[in-house]
Amino acid sequence: MEPEIAALASSAGTTVVTLMATDAWQRVREGIASLWRRGHAERVEAVAAELDATREDLLAALAAGDQGVEGELQVEWQGRIRRLLAARPEVAEDLRTLLNEFDPLAGTAPSITQHATASNHARIYQAGRDQHISER
Repeated sequence: MEPEIAALASSAGTTVVTLMATDAWQRVREGIASLWRRGHAERVEAVAAELDATREDLLAALAAGDQGVEGELQVEWQGRIRRLLAARPEVAEDLRTLLNEFDPLAGTAPSITQHATASNHARIYQAGRDQHISER
């Protein structure tokens, strides 16, 4: 598989699961189901049900304070989307369009650069996404 398709699937899985807990959820759900309709019409209802089940799992985990579940679900959907793109590469452009509705950078691989300088007894905490700090 082309690295570009793998990167797109990775971005899509992360974006889809992240948006499950937002007001944008119904639009995302419809968009993902539409991709399967084009690629595997016989699986649309099953995929829609899987999206709903994933959302329920995510919301329950977030309510319980279980931060690890979101990452697991993202990896799961990255794999599903990667397999769809491998079987039907023609849906990649529609996926990019869908992702761009919610995040103009989602269809690309943005470059992030962070710089920090600490002196004396200073501490620096940097994160490109989520950051969790706990005292030991």
